[in-house]
This record gives sequence, C-alpha cells and structure tokens, in this order.
Amino acid sequence: MSKGKKVTTEDVNKLVEKYDALKKEEKLDLSADQDLSIAIMNLISIEEHLFFSGGKTGNTTYYELLAEIREMRKVLLKKIIKEYDGEVWCISKHLLASSYRLMEYGTKCLGRGKKKEAEDIFEKAYNLYSLFWALNMGVINLEDKS
Repeated sequence: MSKGKKVTTEDVNKLVEKYDALKKEEKLDLSADQDLSIAIMNLISIEEHLFFSGGKTGNTTYYELLAEIREMRKVLLKKIIKEYDGEVWCISKHLLASSYRLMEYGTKCLGRGKKKEAEDIFEKAYNLYSLFWALNMGVINLEDKS
C-alpha cells in the first residue's frame, strides 16, 4: 500500500491471504500475537506508572523497576516485530501505547456517561491498533518510491 492510499477491500483480502499463508507455515498465530500485544501495552503502561511514581515520591527504586519492565517489554516486542526498518520499532511501540491510552480514556468517558465520545475514542484506539498490525504485517509499505 502506498502513502496516502485508502485501505480497500482488496487490501484487506490480501492481508487475510497473507495471514492464512503464514498461519499454514506456522510462522504466525495472530490470536497469540494479539494477546502478546495487549500484554506489551500493559507493560508500557506499567513503565509510565513507575516513571510517575518515581517522580512523585523521589524513590529511585521505581526507576530501577521501570528498567526491568522496559527490558521485558523489549524482549517480548521482538517476538512480534521480527524485521523492521528505520523508526518502525519506535513507531510500533507508540502505536500500541497510544491505542492503550485511548482505550483507558474511552473507558473513563463511558464511566462519565459520555457514550458517544467513548465510541469515537474507541474507534481511534482500534484504528491505531490496526495500524500497528498493518505496519508489522507488511500491509503498509513505507519505502519511498519517488
């Protein structure tokens, strides 16, 4: 898929075909990888909480724990992102982090009775999550063809 192109039914069908082929070759178990991606999202959130706890309390033990969690997250992310070019690794991490934060915000909107806003936020979170998978399954081609 080139820059600026809208995702079409044909693009989705190609993704499904690619997924089916990889699944048959036992190179991909998307449901397991999705579970792992959610775990990674939570590890990113733990990193954030440890950072803020360290800052608020002045207790540097939180930063030591943050370093441990970060290393775990990096190892696990490598299980999903096997090949990457340029900033894809970092972009992927931020797509997951942003998706998770928007899910959290959407849930808070629901709790405040703001159903329509929550639905809009959930859609954005899901789009970011889908973009993560599209990027890492090769659906999005980031090579500059100009």
